[in-house]
Amino acid sequence: MYHILVVDDEARIRSIVRKYAEFEGHTVTEAGDGMEAVRLARREEFDIIILDIMMPELDGFSACREIRKVSETPIIMLSARGEEYDKINGFELGIDDYVVKPFSPRELMLRVDAVMKRVSRKREASKAENQIVEIDNGGLRADLTARIVYIDGARVEMSPKEYDLFFYLLRNRNIALTRERLISEVWGYDFFGDARTLDTHIKLLRKTLGRYSDCIVTLRGVGYRFEEKQA
Repeated sequence: MYHILVVDDEARIRSIVRKYAEFEGHTVTEAGDGMEAVRLARREEFDIIILDIMMPELDGFSACREIRKVSETPIIMLSARGEEYDKINGFELGIDDYVVKPFSPRELMLRVDAVMKRVSRKREASKAENQIVEIDNGGLRADLTARIVYIDGARVEMSPKEYDLFFYLLRNRNIALTRERLISEVWGYDFFGDARTLDTHIKLLRKTLGRYSDCIVTLRGVGYRFEEKQA
């Protein structure tokens, strides 16, 4: 079972999430604002954080940014708004899932389970993997074990989910990958999010890859393929 940090300025929301989480055997710690969430994340170990965006003292985006400086704990972000900008901003900061209010507490717990399963699979794969991939005579270099990417010798930073998606594309380079396969393998078969989440991450990944962005080829009506640049 998991130790969950629930962060929301509405006591009613925290109470509902706690009720369902504890019913499933999880332990819950509550925080009423972003500042308190950051303090707790620096002091304690949590398995996953459920973080609201609109809060006093420190909003969810700022709190997430501060938490990411000290922890890679999975984060599910809550928002009363479903705008693409908010989702992109959250994913760029390294969140693992995004839930729009009002939400079903039962679905939220299923999302918690889905995120934790993906994290577990990723950790197991990292233990078994020891591989360095070089594209374009080393112009693009990825250490899959250390989760480090270099472009023309300069290290580039990605969000956790960008790393997951990019490394999956690299492992399957020059292979046509359907949208369904990418979503199931990178987000999990039990992923509950909008399918547009994949397109959002592809957009972010292309931006990060710079001159190698065109290595990710869109296959209309199918999905995507990572093509190696020819020397």
